[in-house]
Amino acid sequence: MGYKDWIRHRGDWKMVLLLCCAACLSSVAATPEGAATFPPLLSDYHDPAGATLFETFRGRVAAEPFNLVATIIFFLAILHTFLAPKFTRLSHRLKHAHEQALASQGRVITGEAGRAQVSFWAEAFHFLGEIEAVFGIWVIPLLIALTIEKGWPVARDYIGQGLDFTEPLFVVIIMTIAASRPVLKITEQLLGLGATVGGNSIGAWWFTILTLGPLLGSLITEPAAMTISALLLAQKFYHCKPSRKLAYATLGLLFVNISVGGTLTHFAAPPVLMVATKWGWGLFHMLQHFGWKAVLGILAANAIYFAYFMRELRLLDKQQPDGQNQTAPSVSNSGPPAWVTAIHIFFLVWTVVTSHYPALFIGGFLFYLAFLQATEQHQYELELRPALLVGFFLAGLVVHGGLQGWWIGPVLRGLTEVPLFAVAGILTAFNDNAAITYLASLVPNLADSLKYAVVAGAVTGGGLTVIANAPNPAGQAILGKFFPDGVAPLGLLLGALFPTLLIALIFLIV
Repeated sequence: MGYKDWIRHRGDWKMVLLLCCAACLSSVAATPEGAATFPPLLSDYHDPAGATLFETFRGRVAAEPFNLVATIIFFLAILHTFLAPKFTRLSHRLKHAHEQALASQGRVITGEAGRAQVSFWAEAFHFLGEIEAVFGIWVIPLLIALTIEKGWPVARDYIGQGLDFTEPLFVVIIMTIAASRPVLKITEQLLGLGATVGGNSIGAWWFTILTLGPLLGSLITEPAAMTISALLLAQKFYHCKPSRKLAYATLGLLFVNISVGGTLTHFAAPPVLMVATKWGWGLFHMLQHFGWKAVLGILAANAIYFAYFMRELRLLDKQQPDGQNQTAPSVSNSGPPAWVTAIHIFFLVWTVVTSHYPALFIGGFLFYLAFLQATEQHQYELELRPALLVGFFLAGLVVHGGLQGWWIGPVLRGLTEVPLFAVAGILTAFNDNAAITYLASLVPNLADSLKYAVVAGAVTGGGLTVIANAPNPAGQAILGKFFPDGVAPLGLLLGALFPTLLIALIFLIV
């Protein structure tokens, strides 16, 4: 099958756009030595001694006026994420009106190529309603503004050479492998042991996935844990059509648990990776100061939500046809051969181990695709769209986030433990938590208690918004179809608020 036939077979123009985005992500290089520095290094700012926060901001904007422009565009992108559900609803109305207009005029709904005629504006607003596309969309005005202000070479080199897109590339590949049939099947079997204790009920699967799934993030990375947990929740829980309140509570709980569930080790969670080597944090340090508290917080939050929604979870079981409450749609009816599963696990481990070396994990992914084709009878159909959308989202966040250090850095300095914990959690809601901990690692002579506060705050706030933690877009891409108008940011915030506050208390008091 030629590539044109493949495109016609696999999807519409949006798939072509996603493939182009993936190609753009692969052009990664280090900043050439001697090149003009943009944005300025934090050490290049000469803040006056004793300056207030406002005076520091004013001085840094005076030193680099584009700081203010970049931050305004960034916050407009954040505002767009809150408006995304409205764009989605408008898209649905335009699509319905378009179909009614065609039907009333007696026109054929299919076009010349035999494909359905669609409304351009309906599709355009649908794209604007894709939260995963928001930050990529706002890269365009940022790039235009940067070109006008600094010239095309600076804008080109900032995105093409000054940024590191390793994480978006890694997330695309780990999501794809983690969503494969062999990996999902063996994970379902392992989690099924826990669900068996509760009689394989919907509530038992709900509690097991939300407890054990996030803890996998300390071993196979948070994006992989998010992908597996979200897919199993879709098949074991969301297919039962829970109420809106329970649906958002579950999503918020998943995001919070994934964010803190990666803190049992020093090599899997991005916010920990940013500081572990520089601060000398190893496995024992993470288990002693973070890991056991994360497990306690996850168990406590899950137990309280389970008790609160117990009646509805039991009702969902009763509403299923006889026998289906114990045999909810499975990842597969029969598992693939053991050797196929073993090779998939090898590719998963290889990607995790080489997660900081794009040439290695991308090369491994090409071998994985060849193996996938050779064992097609044991596989699901390859679906790249969700992973590419998430990669596009994270790449856009990298572009915008690289210009926000001028104001985040000063906010983190000069705070005591509890205020720093709170500020780190709040800032995480507006930026990836790994960016917060990275900026904290640049602050010289930071006390151990402050190091703990900033990392604990960053991981605690990782479930408040879709941009707060790198794996969140993956979960939203998988589960978004269960929310008719898309995932509303306010609904996610309310669902995640209680477990966030509970885990914050545990990190601060226990």
